[in-house]
Amino acid sequence: MQKLNLSQSLSQKLSPQQIQFIKLLQVPTAELDTRIEEELEINPALEEGKTEEKDSADDDFEDNYEEESPQDDRDVNIDDYLDDEYGGYKMQGDGNYNADEEDREIPISSQSSLHEQLVSQLSFLRLDDRKKIIGEQLIGSIENDGYIRRDLESIINDLAFSQNIETDIDELEEILRKIQNFDPAGIASRNLQECLTIQLERKEHPDDPTVQNALRIMQDCFDEFTKKHYAKIQKRCDLNDEETKDAVNLITKLNPKPGGVADGLVRTQYIIPDFMLTNTAGKFEISLNSKNAPELRISRSYSEMFDAYDKSDKKDKKLKDTVTFVKQKLDAAKWFIDAIKQRQNTLLRTMEAILQYQKEFFIDGDETNLRPMILKDIAERIDMDISTVSRVANSKAIQTEFGVYPLKYFFSEGIATDSGEDVSNREVKSVLQSMVDAEDKKKPLSDDKLVKMLNGKGYNIARRTVAKYREQLQIPVARLRKEL
Repeated sequence: MQKLNLSQSLSQKLSPQQIQFIKLLQVPTAELDTRIEEELEINPALEEGKTEEKDSADDDFEDNYEEESPQDDRDVNIDDYLDDEYGGYKMQGDGNYNADEEDREIPISSQSSLHEQLVSQLSFLRLDDRKKIIGEQLIGSIENDGYIRRDLESIINDLAFSQNIETDIDELEEILRKIQNFDPAGIASRNLQECLTIQLERKEHPDDPTVQNALRIMQDCFDEFTKKHYAKIQKRCDLNDEETKDAVNLITKLNPKPGGVADGLVRTQYIIPDFMLTNTAGKFEISLNSKNAPELRISRSYSEMFDAYDKSDKKDKKLKDTVTFVKQKLDAAKWFIDAIKQRQNTLLRTMEAILQYQKEFFIDGDETNLRPMILKDIAERIDMDISTVSRVANSKAIQTEFGVYPLKYFFSEGIATDSGEDVSNREVKSVLQSMVDAEDKKKPLSDDKLVKMLNGKGYNIARRTVAKYREQLQIPVARLRKEL
């Protein structure tokens, strides 16, 4: 049986204006110019320049904007609005819109790649066509860091299926050894031990006692070397302290990645600060980067055009469509200008709150003066949602006298002290780093000793927390920090 029920539901929806503001808020400074240029291109009602004094045409537009904006009564679900097929306005700026733009900005490398250099060196070996193809297959298997990690049996199968060339391990290893003599030294190695050994064998004075001792360590005590068990190395290789120290120092100066970090184009990212902080005689002043405060205005000619069309006879369908088009462009221009102004206001309010909260840090830049601070602390101060503060903190930076800092740098959790106060975990990390820097490298501090030292300074911290902070600071365990 069919029934008719009446039910009420409460749902929250964002207007197009709110969505436009949210998208502009999370756009980094480096991308804001591109976003504004894009809006200027698609909306002729938007112009660069200072806003002119209002005249009657502007007043008429304001009245009509408030009274009969066709978009005012339209509730738009944010999921529908973010869809690429949504018509009316181009709300880009979520981090993906300028992917093509970024690709165009990558400079084309004028240098030959590692692969090209190796193929060029292969041509000097005077190999027959068959062995040359095998050599090219091996070079093609070299990864970005210079290693061949693919099993040789698999490379043999690749040659059989793709090149119709049958070979065996012996022939493959013979050609591989020739490639391993190419520059840079250590290229085409199958593991770190082989890479370091090849570099030692190619030293200018291979008969030098230090080089010979280093080779013995690589060939007979590689596992002990990686674990820094120097006593075992000395015993097995019959070396004294000085000989072991010289050999280990030589090994540590070798290149573990002969191919480099990456082969090809490398993107260099620069941080453009959104805020400038100046300290004049103890008085702080925050200003927005000029790129964050563009001067935009509504086109006077479009306002006058709308005024003329609006007062004319609208019985003509073409004229009515023209009025609608002009009105939509004027609406979009006003919304965009308002969103930019709201963005500027939100950025300044957020940064002002962070400045007041972390004022002691901004006086001298001492990391130990950072107070524990979470997103909620700032959101409550500026009476905004936590998600809004998060968007600002995750993509913005400030330039100070001590350097450029991302805003998320100032947010940290608290650690209790013996006095009952909370201190920033960044302060604890800073103290931990200074302890490790000052330790005796012959007897590095274990995590247990670090915990006792931190507790002695009044920081109530557990061993697992010390281990976590040490890993975050990229400090290896005590055994791996040991030096001769």
